[in-house]
Amino acid sequence: MDGTNRSVVSEFVLLGLTNSWEIQLLLFVFSFSIYVASMMGNSLIMLTVTSDPHLHSPMYFLLANLSFIDLGVSSVTSPKMIYDLFRKRKVISFSGCIIQIFFIHVVGGVEVVLLIAMAFDRYVAICKPLHYLIIMRPRLCILFLVAAWMTGLIHSMVQLAFVVNLPFCGPNVLDSFYCDLPRFIKLACTDTDQLETMVTANSGLISVGSFFILIISYLLIILTVQKSYSAGSSKALSTLSAHITVVVLFFGPLIIVYTWPSPSIHLDKFLAIFDAVLTPFLNPLIYTFRNQEMKVAMRRVCRQLVNYRKIS
Repeated sequence: MDGTNRSVVSEFVLLGLTNSWEIQLLLFVFSFSIYVASMMGNSLIMLTVTSDPHLHSPMYFLLANLSFIDLGVSSVTSPKMIYDLFRKRKVISFSGCIIQIFFIHVVGGVEVVLLIAMAFDRYVAICKPLHYLIIMRPRLCILFLVAAWMTGLIHSMVQLAFVVNLPFCGPNVLDSFYCDLPRFIKLACTDTDQLETMVTANSGLISVGSFFILIISYLLIILTVQKSYSAGSSKALSTLSAHITVVVLFFGPLIIVYTWPSPSIHLDKFLAIFDAVLTPFLNPLIYTFRNQEMKVAMRRVCRQLVNYRKIS
């Protein structure tokens, strides 16, 4: 290479998920159905929370924002993956790859903070029910939301600051269906050991640290409830299992991808599909399955929408 340190790669070739026509057809039907259901489910949660006065509380405010982020998680990688399934040559431009990486880490960072905020909300509701409305003021909810977006943006920009100017002179083949830092960095025409360590330290440690903070906080809540069980805490505790399930589903794939040095290609792709396609679809199901108040409100909104369509 010359001393200009300039990239000569203008696009990356994505190998996708499989070359089998039958499996591609199955993946298309599966991914498209799940993507549409995820968009509809999360949109319905947002519409229900904003339109129903009974749900204007901190817990549902945070849930609506989580649904908004899940819309972003679904849309960052899924549409292109679905579009590319039947294309022989799957490509993404260099700038498109950078933009995809940027938004993946923005929405990931925001979701981490929102899950922590939701855990704090459950802690206050269960352990300090008499002070819930005093502690979980609207101002605190807004601060949580601002902190989430600031964390996501700063996290993503810090990641990209170290890799956006890397030299790429070939090869330009990514054995994946989307761009992300671990495989992207390996294609650079320079020694990337320190950068790979930085990615692990940034994304990996954040994922592992946040996961253990959340699990420990939920364990403390469970222990508190066991010591002083009440009817008021029973209702708040009914949503706790849903929160724990979502945390495990969200952080499990992240921890493996960013802390396991060399996961197998098949495992990596499975985890990517799970995190990008399935998790945003499962979140609205998990959060509404055991929440009678949300289910009643959603049925009410659906009836209103049906009646509105009949009138119009």
